[in-house]
Amino acid sequence: MSGDCIHSSTINQVIPSARGCEECLATGSEWLHLRLCRSCGHVGCCDDSPNRHATAHFHATHHPIIEGYDPPEGWGWCYVDRVVVDLPDQTPQRGPIPRYY
Repeated sequence: MSGDCIHSSTINQVIPSARGCEECLATGSEWLHLRLCRSCGHVGCCDDSPNRHATAHFHATHHPIIEGYDPPEGWGWCYVDRVVVDLPDQTPQRGPIPRYY
């Protein structure tokens, strides 16, 4: 874990909530990349996507750490400390993830 982040206790093994951005799938929106909340398993779209649902999830829940999720990329990000964090593991995908861009 990065020395600049103190939120490692919030990293859980999670089950992804969807096979794409949960909110985009519900509304028919597009996304660029996916982010997985390592507190609860919410799958949201990245900040380069039109709706930025992963960041919106952080603001609503204060869950600090996400994982790059499509495909599993092996890196984490702490929204609070604004640093890349080392994750103890990678979350496997639940199945094929549709691509929109």
